[in-house]
Amino acid sequence: MLNKTQIRYCLDVFKQMFPEAECELNHSNPFELLVAVVLSAQATDSLVNKVTPGLFQKYRTPFDYIEVPLEELQNDIKRIGLYRNKAKNIKKLSQTLVDQFDGQVPPTKEELESLAGVGRKTANVVASVAFNEPAIAVDTHVERVSKRLGICRWKDSVLEVEKTLMRKVPKDEWSVTHHRMIFFGRYHCKAKRPNCEECPLLVLCREGKKRMKKQETREQ
Repeated sequence: MLNKTQIRYCLDVFKQMFPEAECELNHSNPFELLVAVVLSAQATDSLVNKVTPGLFQKYRTPFDYIEVPLEELQNDIKRIGLYRNKAKNIKKLSQTLVDQFDGQVPPTKEELESLAGVGRKTANVVASVAFNEPAIAVDTHVERVSKRLGICRWKDSVLEVEKTLMRKVPKDEWSVTHHRMIFFGRYHCKAKRPNCEECPLLVLCREGKKRMKKQETREQ
């Protein structure tokens, strides 16, 4: 496991590599962000961004989603995986927003998690990006990078990874670290073909060292 000094070095490297990292889901207000994050579950941001321009032009408020027939909404998001369930959740959360929150997206994680289709990760993303609340949302990239580097343990659950990162990363860096780790995992430390050879964190990375050793053995 990495110590405090080593983790600080990792955070600084993330900053150097991806200083402008931010949410890549296109949106212009908290409600659009909420819908986009719900759609992004088990789907890529790039795919969601192909669907949302037309979606957000057609549906501008929770009332619009409430009034449209379910089958029509499903057809509008059909390119995205799990579209049937996501359409149901978007209609349900829109109804809740109207009934309980005056049609506005609530700012707290607890309130966000009361919405259909909104789990802890989605709530963290919306609270952080839309309302500047410090949060670390653990997606597949954040989990993978944390475990490969040894910031967290391989056996840790997603919740344990989140709590560990919240403990080990300064609170005022939670949100930006979340985005930088996503970029690091998405564009550098990829799931199948991580760029270990050119990684500035190889000296600290237990997984990278194993991969490089295996590669050297194969080349001998």
